[in-house]
Amino acid sequence: MTFRLNSTDLRGEGLLLRPWDPSSDTDVSAYLRGVSDPDFRLFNNPLRHVDDLDAARLALRERARQWEAGTEGGFCVTDADDGTVLGHVSLKSPYWPNRSAGVGYWVLPEARGHGVATRGLTLVAAWAFSLGLHRLVLDHALGNTASCRVAERCGFAHEGTLRDAHRNADGTYQDVHLHGRVRADEGA
Repeated sequence: MTFRLNSTDLRGEGLLLRPWDPSSDTDVSAYLRGVSDPDFRLFNNPLRHVDDLDAARLALRERARQWEAGTEGGFCVTDADDGTVLGHVSLKSPYWPNRSAGVGYWVLPEARGHGVATRGLTLVAAWAFSLGLHRLVLDHALGNTASCRVAERCGFAHEGTLRDAHRNADGTYQDVHLHGRVRADEGA
């Protein structure tokens, strides 16, 4: 079983969540700004850095393939009224035998402090549970207190610290906080 974006995008909380469009210069530029932002990179050290527009476009093409394969649903978070790109929220690595998946998010610098991550994660969590998932997990680098607050506001309980759980591009590892939410928490 895989997940697919249905015929309607996710809408609510003043946001529209839609797939990223690798053919859109606006989407490609916004994605590059998001993943190359120094605050993003402070707590996220991906295995493959996106450092220019070509790499951003390639990354968005890969996101589109992941949608088709059902291995990740990466949403471009936009303002519902004017379409301004605000950030990213994803549902990733579904494991259907356990009805579980991970979630992640980031917000562009100019959109921070306006509840974008909280509102976007709320929409994606509701969508994930409507697909039949039972458990969602969220992890973030130790020290990322803003991400910890988003998790808690969205009902993701802190479940512990995972030592050396995230491998960085330079081969080092970092500890992460683990948060979880189960379907029974919906509406809590």
